[in-house]
Amino acid sequence: MSKIFLITGVSSGLGRAFAQQALAAGHMVAGTVRNPDQIAEFEALAPGRASGMLLEVTDDAAVADVVDDVQARIGPVDVLISNAGYGVEGTVEESSMDDLRRQFDVNVFGTVAAIKAVLPSMRRRRSGHIVTVSSMAGLTALPGVGFYGASKFAVEGITASLAQEVAHLGIHVTSLALGAFRTDWAGRSMTRVPRTIPDYDGVFDPIRAARQAKDGNQIGDPTRAAKALLTVLDADKPPVHLVLGTDALNLIEQGRQRLSDDIAAWADLSASTSYPVGT
Repeated sequence: MSKIFLITGVSSGLGRAFAQQALAAGHMVAGTVRNPDQIAEFEALAPGRASGMLLEVTDDAAVADVVDDVQARIGPVDVLISNAGYGVEGTVEESSMDDLRRQFDVNVFGTVAAIKAVLPSMRRRRSGHIVTVSSMAGLTALPGVGFYGASKFAVEGITASLAQEVAHLGIHVTSLALGAFRTDWAGRSMTRVPRTIPDYDGVFDPIRAARQAKDGNQIGDPTRAAKALLTVLDADKPPVHLVLGTDALNLIEQGRQRLSDDIAAWADLSASTSYPVGT
């Protein structure tokens, strides 16, 4: 059955791949872009079923207006894919507070604004699927992308809480923890903080160099990721957390093991802070 998708950030990368596969499957897609010149190009993907719209996701009122417009012109949103976002690369000390605020404005607050805009209609209809685009850096901390990882940890936490709040309303919620995909995320979409503190040279310079070298050669295939998402959207019991990419699987498992080791090593001290049973 054809569904109505709203996907933010469809001009390129995973957002474009999500839109292309949804359109190929016969769905209607309203996709947001930031440049007026990108509207016609997007709509040409499937005339009559692809609708391009301008949106700056940091404008809460504009997000609500876009959702209202889609539902008035096309119909109620069945699937929201909150994809728009970007990355800040830099050590915590070298990155500015403005870098952090901007990162959260786009990746976290923009995502939440879109979620809140589609929820009233989904609640009334007792149906819908909300998809947030996270990262392996949202499930395991990685050096050099602390601000980006923090924003994605926030997205993971909000998604997990929301899923429990709306499950009884027939609304599904899924967060995609993505590995490195062959998009421009590590290229023009990456904000790279200038290096200023030599003490971090040995730790961070190899990380930055490796990421730049892999740009355009990442292991993840955006088309395969989009097809995987369509499979999840058709599932009777879709996951709240979906990891995509072999690199993400490996790094998240390693991070989970480090966390488990810490918890086990300090379990006695952790338990010592509770009142004795019966007191």
